[in-house]
Amino acid sequence: MNAPANNNEPSKRLSPFSAIAIIVGIVIGAGIFKTPSMVAGVPGDAGWLLVAWLAGGLISLAGALCYAELATTYPHAGGDYHFLARAFGKPISFLYAWAKAMVINTGSIALLAFVFGDYMSKALNLGPYSTAIWAIGVVLVLTIVNLIGISAASWVQTLLTLTEVFGLILVAVAGFYVASDAPASPAYFSSTPSLGMFGLAMVFVLLTYGGWNEAAYISAEVHGGRRAIVPVIVISIFVLTIIYVLVNFALLSGLGLKGLASSNAVAADLMGRAFGPAGERVLGVFVATAALTSINATMIVGARTNYALGKDWPALSFMGHWEGGRGSPTRALWVQSAISLVLVIFGLWQTDGFGAMVEFTAPVFWFFLFLVGVSLFVMRVKDPSADRPFKVPLYPFTPILFCLTCAYLTYSSITYAASKNAVDVSLWVMALGIVALLLMQLRKKI
Repeated sequence: MNAPANNNEPSKRLSPFSAIAIIVGIVIGAGIFKTPSMVAGVPGDAGWLLVAWLAGGLISLAGALCYAELATTYPHAGGDYHFLARAFGKPISFLYAWAKAMVINTGSIALLAFVFGDYMSKALNLGPYSTAIWAIGVVLVLTIVNLIGISAASWVQTLLTLTEVFGLILVAVAGFYVASDAPASPAYFSSTPSLGMFGLAMVFVLLTYGGWNEAAYISAEVHGGRRAIVPVIVISIFVLTIIYVLVNFALLSGLGLKGLASSNAVAADLMGRAFGPAGERVLGVFVATAALTSINATMIVGARTNYALGKDWPALSFMGHWEGGRGSPTRALWVQSAISLVLVIFGLWQTDGFGAMVEFTAPVFWFFLFLVGVSLFVMRVKDPSADRPFKVPLYPFTPILFCLTCAYLTYSSITYAASKNAVDVSLWVMALGIVALLLMQLRKKI
């Protein structure tokens, strides 16, 4: 039964299938059309390439199982924010929510909107600012969809995700279709990459798998109670791993290892070989759909971080309003969209906004994800008597694997960002968050 219209708390309106569609939709974005060539160029061996994508699925599953325990023990629309608040206190969780609200979620929405605008401009150019016009338009349209309510947003998400997955299946079919004409590749496992090189490949692989953790934000809204989120998370990771390994195997079959590593647009090159110019145009539609899918899913989960922030901090209480009839934090959605639109306008003056935002967000994202992994250990100690419907298997080895991976990716992303002078920007934004935190704490004491 739906919650009454005056209910100001999240209610269970999402089916498990819709929840899986949201998670898969967040993860499968434009990345799978960009990173396979970057990964292929690192290990230099087709066998180790596929091992990297399988390992990415296993590591993601380890993290997902940690999240499953936290989400079933402490279901909350605030997701990671709520876990960090319980484990480390409100100041740390505020800084995480600040990073997500100011850059991580909103930056992802803006950049994916530009990807959508780029491809739509090829079909219908609206002038010198065509990409930005399309980007602004899609942010506004999907905001309206989410303001209508979670039912409309989840229905759109399911449709987009199914279309996106069909597009990736079509890419796989194209790879196997032209496999007989592909350049020959060295035998699998004919060479072994160094540990450092394989680790670099894993950075790109796990970047492509990123986003599964957003399942925590919808844990309180899935039909079936707390136990329902466990199969949702596990099935999502399983589906993602199958899709990614299948797509990369198809790309290897259709382009060969060298062709895959040297391509700047692997899926377009493959579709062009298989079906000619028409295939490349069809692919453009699927890339645009992938961007739409990720934008909509990010809007759904991102607004819930802002909602949780508003519930905890009186100075931001205007965001802590839940529309029970719609099943949506409408004010938090407006704030998120406003920041996203500002970033779209800001992106007009950037030469490589996508790359710059990855350099900026990655260190912050992986550091806080590491803290979430640590919070599982903290909560086992602080709250040993809590009802845990699901406990992560092979404890403590599974969460240790996850935490070590996040720590390594934090180090790698900081090193990479420093080489691009992007860390300074990250530090300034987090410094502003610290100032905002201190002002709000001072206001509470006065």
